[in-house]
Amino acid sequence: KVVHFEVPFEDEKRATNFYKKVFDWKINPIPEMNYNIVHTVEVDEKQMPKSFGAINGGMFKRSELLNNPIIVIDVKNIEETIEKIKELGGEILRPKTPVGEMGFVAYFKDTEDNIIGLWETVKR
Repeated sequence: KVVHFEVPFEDEKRATNFYKKVFDWKINPIPEMNYNIVHTVEVDEKQMPKSFGAINGGMFKRSELLNNPIIVIDVKNIEETIEKIKELGGEILRPKTPVGEMGFVAYFKDTEDNIIGLWETVKR
C-alpha cells in the first residue's frame, strides 16, 4: 500500500512555509538526515496517522535523481521486490538503504520512467 510521500524542494524555508500555510501541515526538520517529516493529519504516539486512509510524508532538497514528488510503497521484503522490479524491466536508482533503526528505503524507475519509493519496516 502507499504509506508515504516525498516532496523535493529548492528552498527549504520557502517550501515548508508554503505547505504549512496552504495545508496546515506540521513539518519537523531532522537536520542530521537532511530531511523534514511532514504530518498531514494528527498522529498517535507512534507517529502514525489517526485518520483512516491518511498518509504522512517528507520533504528534502531536490537532487538530479529525486526531483519530482514521489509516492512510497510499503513492501514485506524490499530485496525480493527489487528483484521483481529488475525482472520486469524496472531500474533500481538507489538500492536498499537503512533509515536509522526504522526500516529501509529504495528508489526505482518503473517501465514508464516514473520514480517510486519502496519502504520496508524493520521487524522488532
